[in-house]
Amino acid sequence: MTDEPLRATISLRGVVFRPDERVLILKRTTDGGWELPGGRIDEGESVEVGVCREITEETSLDVTVDEPVYSLTWRNDDGHGRFAVYYRCEATEYDVSVSPEHDEFAWARLPAARSRLSDPQGTAVDRAWDGHEP
Repeated sequence: MTDEPLRATISLRGVVFRPDERVLILKRTTDGGWELPGGRIDEGESVEVGVCREITEETSLDVTVDEPVYSLTWRNDDGHGRFAVYYRCEATEYDVSVSPEHDEFAWARLPAARSRLSDPQGTAVDRAWDGHEP
């Protein structure tokens, strides 16, 4: 046990699937890296509402939020604590309009999505896919 607990900002991300086994990834405008849609939860906001709100803000999509599939903690480059929870989501539409935070999107097949994402986000994609029901 550590002497000091991690104080962390909480973020929620969606692993958004289409029925054709493609997952939504977004390219950040800040550094050109790829990520899953999501962001920080607001105070007093339910998890499902927060995940849906963040995905809608970043993509204009309405999604169905399923169960959490992965979570992790870390410290960023500035030493600030972070806690992320990834949820499996299903898209009900596929026409994406990205927010100014992103300049590109892709409905990628699983291997291509994994290769563009960070290791933790790739793990979230794998776990979300492993838990799906065809």
